[in-house]
Amino acid sequence: MATKVGSRKLKTGCFVFGFSSFCLLTFAFLLCSAFLLAGCYDPRADAAAIEQTKSLPLNARKADLLNLLERRFENPDAHFELGQVYQAEGLWAKAEYHYNMALTFDPALAEAKVAMVKLFLDSGDSAKSKNYADIHMNHVAASAIQSLRLAVAFQKHQLDGYALDCYQQALNLAPGSAKVNRGMGYYYLAKGDKIQAKEYLVRSFEIDANQPDVAGELGRLGVEVKIPGAEAPQDNTRDLSKAPVQ
Repeated sequence: MATKVGSRKLKTGCFVFGFSSFCLLTFAFLLCSAFLLAGCYDPRADAAAIEQTKSLPLNARKADLLNLLERRFENPDAHFELGQVYQAEGLWAKAEYHYNMALTFDPALAEAKVAMVKLFLDSGDSAKSKNYADIHMNHVAASAIQSLRLAVAFQKHQLDGYALDCYQQALNLAPGSAKVNRGMGYYYLAKGDKIQAKEYLVRSFEIDANQPDVAGELGRLGVEVKIPGAEAPQDNTRDLSKAPVQ
């Protein structure tokens, strides 16, 4: 004899056998909110917020950067800046952790690579510092642009020997690049070597004459340059010899 099995209703906080219309609307609202929040991320706003922290005292700067990471942990620039704070405080392990996080989320971030090199140098491990510098230079050995970015970062952190090696690496890869020759010229200019600076800046300007900043530097170095599109100024002075006698 067949037995009749009674149906059992699934009960939860807001469901009774399936979705009520109210719960469907609630679920849709929550789903849309999640998408809207995900779309609210504005990298320009984060970049501006990070820039503003640079003028703050270390403790306030640290607190703001931690708040940024709480909002979006995968922010490489916030990790890098927080690493800078910890490095300034001599907290080497914390600084290394955040530099590693920065490179995890942005493997091409030259500033974080160089900061790691400087970190080990500052902490007294010169062998590890050199090893990291070699690794990072080898990683960009096939790219003139990446080598140039690494050179600029090394120069910014006053690691001039590594900076020159990277500039030379970039120059070997792209000897006809206006950007690379410009970078090399500015490097020598910062070192006070005007002869070498002039050589590379002239070469950069010959490749691309549309560089007003390079033209300005060459002018200060005593090199006469002509900017494309610039017309010779007209002589509007009056010829008094032809003026009527009063």
